Amino acid sequence: MRADVYARVTDAIVAAIESGVARGKDWRMPWHRRRDPSGSPMLPVNVARGAAYGGVNTLALWAAAEARGYPGGLWGTYRQWAELGGQVRKGERAATVVYWRFPDAAKGGEAEDGEEVEEGARRGPWARAYAVFNAAQVDGAALPRDAAPRLPEAARIAEAEAFFAALPGLDLRHGGNAAFYSPGTDHVQMPPFADFRTVGGYYATLAHEAAHWTGHPSRLARDLTGRFGGQAYAAEELVAELGAAFALAALGFTAEPREDHARYVAHWLGLLRGDRRAIFTAAGKAQAAADWLIAAAKQRAP
Repeated sequence: MRADVYARVTDAIVAAIESGVARGKDWRMPWHRRRDPSGSPMLPVNVARGAAYGGVNTLALWAAAEARGYPGGLWGTYRQWAELGGQVRKGERAATVVYWRFPDAAKGGEAEDGEEVEEGARRGPWARAYAVFNAAQVDGAALPRDAAPRLPEAARIAEAEAFFAALPGLDLRHGGNAAFYSPGTDHVQMPPFADFRTVGGYYATLAHEAAHWTGHPSRLARDLTGRFGGQAYAAEELVAELGAAFALAALGFTAEPREDHARYVAHWLGLLRGDRRAIFTAAGKAQAAADWLIAAAKQRAP
């Protein structure tokens, strides 16, 4: 059953990536989120708790929303929607999220959908799948007011500049025509701002390289060779890609496709198809990178 949880989530994400590639020139990955016209947070949020999903659940719900055309990011279980007076429409398909149980949770507590955790249950950590539905699949629910700030574009750019400037120890250099992180010199290299086609593309690229930068031994000490062997490079690129998307979404920005994405897609699909747990590991490492960047910037913010 646990293996089925990994397979279901991975298969949904692989299908979303393949769908994005099939669009041709307009291709997008599940994490390339268009700006939400409904005003809902760009990070998927649980309607009952008001808290954003994290890690692989963020990616899974982005993928579901992209594949099915949902405009907003509010999700909940059947029971949670019912408690808000809502009714999931007949025939609607649920998306899958994963709730992790850890050893101390086996003493009794609450699961994500409000279901009690039985005392003496199996010692974890282990994954349990839950079915959730988007607000677009529900009729009659009294939706909570979205308190997420919606800033004008000019303010968003200023906030992005302040965010990256606040990262402690980030050696950011501009010049040349390539963006990369150099572990040897521990610096991030970016082409000049004027060389980017869009402002969003610049910040998405900078976030990607900053996510790589978090893996340095003095920060998160991320080494994927033990887990992924010869596929560690592809896995690290996926971690940086997702970490950038998670961080940008938490800050109120959208991630845009990078011009070099196409050469990574085949490697990512091969990695995910060959290892059903790979996306869980990658998303967890990516969430850690995003969390580190946000926490570090907050410590330095005025």
